[in-house]
Amino acid sequence: MIKNFKPQRLLNANYRQLQTRASEKPSFKTELSSNDYISTLCRQNLFREALQAFDFMQSKTHFHLNPSTYAHLISACSSLRLLQSGRKIHNHMMETNFQPDIILQNHLLNMYGKCGSPESARNVFDKMVERNLVSWTSIIAGYSQNHQEMDAIDMYFRMSRSGILPDHFTFGNMLRVCSGLGDVELGRQFHAAVIKSEYRLERIVQNALVAMYTKFNRIDDALVLFNRISRKDTVLWGSMVGGFAQQGFPVEALQLFKDMLSMGGLCPNEFLFGSVFSACGSLFQLEYGKQLHSLSIKFGLGKDVFAGCSLSSFYAKCGSLYSAKMAFCQIQNPDLVAWNAITAGFAYSGDVNEAMKCFSHMRHSGFIPNEITILGLLCAVTSPTTLNQGLQVHSYLIKTGLNLNVRICNNLLTMYAKCSDLSKVFCNFEEMKNDVDLVSWNAVLTACLQHNQVNEVFRLLKFMHSSQYKPNEITLCNVLGACSSLASLEMGNQIHGYAMKSGLENEILVTNGLIDMYTKCGALESARNLFDVMRSPDVVSWSSLIVAYAQFGYSDEALKLFETMKSLGIEPNHVTYVGVLSACSRVGFIEEAFHHYRTMESDYGIIPTMEHCSCIVDLLARAGRLEEAENFINQMQFHPDSIVWKTLLAACATQKNVKIGKRAADGILKLDPSSSAAHVLLCNMYASTGSWEDVATTRTLMRSRNVRKVPGISWIELRNQVHAFMVEDRSHPKISEIYMVLGELQLHMFEAGYVPN
Repeated sequence: MIKNFKPQRLLNANYRQLQTRASEKPSFKTELSSNDYISTLCRQNLFREALQAFDFMQSKTHFHLNPSTYAHLISACSSLRLLQSGRKIHNHMMETNFQPDIILQNHLLNMYGKCGSPESARNVFDKMVERNLVSWTSIIAGYSQNHQEMDAIDMYFRMSRSGILPDHFTFGNMLRVCSGLGDVELGRQFHAAVIKSEYRLERIVQNALVAMYTKFNRIDDALVLFNRISRKDTVLWGSMVGGFAQQGFPVEALQLFKDMLSMGGLCPNEFLFGSVFSACGSLFQLEYGKQLHSLSIKFGLGKDVFAGCSLSSFYAKCGSLYSAKMAFCQIQNPDLVAWNAITAGFAYSGDVNEAMKCFSHMRHSGFIPNEITILGLLCAVTSPTTLNQGLQVHSYLIKTGLNLNVRICNNLLTMYAKCSDLSKVFCNFEEMKNDVDLVSWNAVLTACLQHNQVNEVFRLLKFMHSSQYKPNEITLCNVLGACSSLASLEMGNQIHGYAMKSGLENEILVTNGLIDMYTKCGALESARNLFDVMRSPDVVSWSSLIVAYAQFGYSDEALKLFETMKSLGIEPNHVTYVGVLSACSRVGFIEEAFHHYRTMESDYGIIPTMEHCSCIVDLLARAGRLEEAENFINQMQFHPDSIVWKTLLAACATQKNVKIGKRAADGILKLDPSSSAAHVLLCNMYASTGSWEDVATTRTLMRSRNVRKVPGISWIELRNQVHAFMVEDRSHPKISEIYMVLGELQLHMFEAGYVPN
């Protein structure tokens, strides 16, 4: 231990001396001294100082560099990702007629690839008289690093045809190419090639294989490979932990990280901590994340940019915004990614003011916001109260030209839709003109559906169909939602036909949309037939059908479906239990309903919502147990809404319980003094008990409050046209014929024994 000891003070002194020498304006007497000086700075990792020295010498004198100095400078540009400096050094070679050998050309290939210019790398490669394995691997790596996977594959096969066999570096790059393409079959072919080669035990190849399978979401395959590797390094653990975290297995990610720490001998890096912070955020495990935060500080990563970004995002997801801010402030040199992370953290948490402050500080710190910044910021604008901030962001986009970015424009459409400004949605959609894509069409269709502009959905669908973009599963879900809103079975059948012709019928989203549409249009048999031919119905499919059976009074069938669903291992959600409790309410299964209500949280972690409570109130009220229903309302964990009170009031009116009915009406009127339903139900209740003075008082109160009963509307669809009717409506052009038929029906009713109430 003493033998390897180097006093830190001495190291710091040497470092300061080198920095001082680099900052001075040197006067080189010979080319040899200039080459030695630059090479020394590079060997000490003082890359910026070395490049400054090169610039100074180039401005003062015409000088030559030797191959090793060029190699050091190009490597410095690679490390710092400085493309312009790399080009300058390359130009210096050509200006001085220096002929680089194959080693130096390979350095250039590597530099251009890492600096994001694969075109320049290809230009160097094409001019090379001689190429070796390093040359081919470098150009492949350049394409891989810059997401030009098809070019990388083309170069790999050209290399194979030239007779050069790949090594572990080549295989590592090609496996990353397969990951980038998401091509599982190609990845398996390269895996087979690795097994046949002599490099299957090389660590670079093993790490790349594990990383590839995790990105393919083949966690089981990755885990098999991982377990077979006897000597695991930090990179391998990081790939596996990161794979679990990214693919939705946060518990497994944290367990694997714990296993790594328990083995000892390995020091977790910033990427590992980034993955485990992300896993904690997915689980909302604030306390566990705090422990990991302390551990990261212990390993000296408390100020690291990558770990700090994930840590800040974790705290924001868990609602600890102050800690998120403190974690960000601890980062030594936050980059644009770090600023985006903290801004998005506040945005996703709904704190639009803090998100805007971060956005402002980022700009004042000299960073130029990019697409990711804006997309994160727009997520914070979700209601009319935040529209002003959304308008500010929109103004910034116009000033900087980012409003021409299609992805950002699509998010603007969604933002204005959330802020209840449909006119802005249409205005921005029109301004996009030829830049719209399929996402744009779906965004504006969704906005129309959210604002109950159902006719606009059908109008836009016609325009979209005549454009170059054809409806996808998202489009059809929106249109089916519009059909459900209008209860338009004929239009729904046409959309079903289109889905079959376009091959979208088997998409789970479309099938669920069709089931929902058929149930809301009263075509329960069609919904069941569609459900029965589904290959793998999910919880949404089951829930839609259970709720529909409950609403149409087929309670036994709804409860039977629920038991079948559980027996198949499909976990119910909160919508499923709304259907189950409604079914129990219709047939008066009080004990069974309370059993489901009590066990939904213990068995499936579903916390009762207002909808579930409404079902219980309806159940008790239908059974005539009005006092129990009222007690249940008073004991709820949250304040009852008007629907709960209306349910109780309607039952009181039916059963003529004025005492509880008055309290229920008071509960409604406290929430909504202008509720016409509460006043009308109260009048009906008083009238049924002969309390005519109370009826008169209630009607006087309605007039004083300007409360008017909203007339009910019925409609029927006939030959693609919807006909709507209100009480005593005489506006229909064929009203005389309609009333003639009604008169005939009334006669038939009297003949059948009908007696008016």
